[in-house]
Amino acid sequence: MSESALRSQTISSFVWKFLERGGSQVVQLVVQIILARILAPEDFGALAIMLVFVNIGNAIVQSGLNTAIVQSPDADENDCSTVFWMSFVVSVVLYCVIFFLAPTVAAFYSMSAIVWPLRILCLILPFGALNSVQVAIVQRRLQFQKVFVATMVAVIVSALFGIGLAFIGAGIWALVAQQLVYQIVNSLVMAVQVRWRPRLVFVAGRASRLFSFGWKLLASGLLEQVYQSLSDLIIGKQFNASNLGLVSQGKKYPQALGSMLDGAIQPVMLSAVSRVQSDVAYVKRLVRRALKTSTFLIVPSMTLFAVAAEPIVGLLLGEKWLPCVPFLQMYCFIYALLPIHTTNLQTLNGMGRSDLFLKLELVKKAYGICLILLAAFALRDVYLMVAMYMVTGVISTFVNAWPNKRVIGYSYGEQLRDIAPAFALSAVAGGLALLCGFLVDNGMLQILVEVAVMAAVYLGLARLLHVESLEYLLVTFREMLGYHRGSKA
Repeated sequence: MSESALRSQTISSFVWKFLERGGSQVVQLVVQIILARILAPEDFGALAIMLVFVNIGNAIVQSGLNTAIVQSPDADENDCSTVFWMSFVVSVVLYCVIFFLAPTVAAFYSMSAIVWPLRILCLILPFGALNSVQVAIVQRRLQFQKVFVATMVAVIVSALFGIGLAFIGAGIWALVAQQLVYQIVNSLVMAVQVRWRPRLVFVAGRASRLFSFGWKLLASGLLEQVYQSLSDLIIGKQFNASNLGLVSQGKKYPQALGSMLDGAIQPVMLSAVSRVQSDVAYVKRLVRRALKTSTFLIVPSMTLFAVAAEPIVGLLLGEKWLPCVPFLQMYCFIYALLPIHTTNLQTLNGMGRSDLFLKLELVKKAYGICLILLAAFALRDVYLMVAMYMVTGVISTFVNAWPNKRVIGYSYGEQLRDIAPAFALSAVAGGLALLCGFLVDNGMLQILVEVAVMAAVYLGLARLLHVESLEYLLVTFREMLGYHRGSKA
């Protein structure tokens, strides 16, 4: 494929991925706000505990094999069926294990009411095995419009189930239903669109080859899920479900915003890099563009969210959730660093270097877990626990960037220079927005003032200083309009 053709297809894929991420996150955030106003922090704390087992199970079920399908230059129908049966069998085994361990988990956290909700919620695992192969197929083909359709249908249907059950007093079951219905509907809609069905085929040789790449991502994904879930497990036991609910809410919204922006860029970049991995110079250009663009969008968004956190939480979630504001602000900082992590790690995946990916995860989790355990058991402070994620996030920017100096010639120093404009402009704009916000008493008006000042200062300075990322986004936007008009004509 020529460079111009790949660029056109990549831009089109990014548009669909952004619409999918953006649309789903907006709907999900509205749903979460409605549910947060109906349900108690303890309900969200219980869900956070249950999702630990679901997320770890999904990391094992998918085993990195879906990424192996995307990355492999010669993956075929037999590979897809082989991967599905491997994942499906593992998902059934894991479900049985969690089913029988549910009473033990409930007793350990003194939450007897979560036994059956946990058992039902983990039905997500078998459907996740099917969905991961479907998504890998469309991602490999850069057909992200199909992911958009499946995601939007699933998020709307699951929202109706969740909100409806919450209104009739179902409590934790409303959250469980929303999660499970989303996964089931997503898989079914993808099955309608993707002309692939698992066949009774298992090729041992291909399974071994794919797993030789995927097992490293399995180990990496498992480490990441355990690490991200560690605070939930510790807070639920060391402190209480209410504290866990506050931390969970504080994390949820920055995570959704980061997923919407960075999550639209990175999967497309992985597919594009996988297609041109033999041309290292071109790969470096793709990676630099992805890092600059995602940082330019995410850093000011997180800065604004942190600045306006208190009035936003008070207006949308209610007074009972105001204690989650410090957690939300800390997670805004953590997710502002997201583009540096994901861009470097997706580059290694696209270049077929899952071995380096695993080594990085082992290093990062070693010092990260030590810091979290220090804050939880020696210092016994829930705020310091989240702060330790901030510390490890900063250190990990260097760790994740280090191998790409050798793999594609993109050093940490170059990366810092590429992202510096976004951080510098965000600091200036965020400081001015915060000062202006102090002058306003009304919550809604304060939010509007801070948004207006942040946008005007950030974009104005970027335009005045001819920041490359803004110029690129404007050119790309014009190309997208031209592409859209040409398609309609």
